[in-house]
Amino acid sequence: MSIFEYNGSAIIAMAGKDCVAIGSDLRFGVQLQTMTTDYKKVYQIHDKLFIGLGGLATDTQTLHQRLVMRHNLYKLREERDIKPSTFAALVSAIMYEKRFGPYFASPVIAGLEPDGSPYICGMDSIGATETAKDFIVTGTNSESLFGMCESMWRPELEQEELFEVISQCLLSGIDRDALAGWGAVVYVITKDKVVARTLKGRMD
Repeated sequence: MSIFEYNGSAIIAMAGKDCVAIGSDLRFGVQLQTMTTDYKKVYQIHDKLFIGLGGLATDTQTLHQRLVMRHNLYKLREERDIKPSTFAALVSAIMYEKRFGPYFASPVIAGLEPDGSPYICGMDSIGATETAKDFIVTGTNSESLFGMCESMWRPELEQEELFEVISQCLLSGIDRDALAGWGAVVYVITKDKVVARTLKGRMD
């Protein structure tokens, strides 16, 4: 088993019309043993920026703490919140810095730029970044997630449509994976607010 699959995860970020969504499953397991069903894998950096961290749970928690600290330093120095594209460069640099003993994490970043345009990107464990205009997925069942997203996503999705599409993609994807599931959480980010919803999934 790959070390990335040890705890199990499923994360999707998806762009819409002046909005962006990010969601993950809620299972925390040790290989095939489920330990808890309310484990957070998507973290809020500020009102317009979220990061999802798939991979080894201990590394994702350490990485999240480092990112919060770095954002706080940025905010003190610049007196403003960091842009998603700038934050992606920061995460990439932190990952590459540790390339000889990497964090076993695969970050997915979703946020709104200052002009209101959605920004999503993903990267591997050494910080090689890939941006997209439609969706980014990571996790133990990324093939299932990709298949669902490719069949359901379309350009210019409104806020409620985006929530519906990402929710169906997430639930359908994690139903095909023994290492992820047990419900999900989805965050929809608009210029005015962040809407968080918890989804009920199969509990087996």
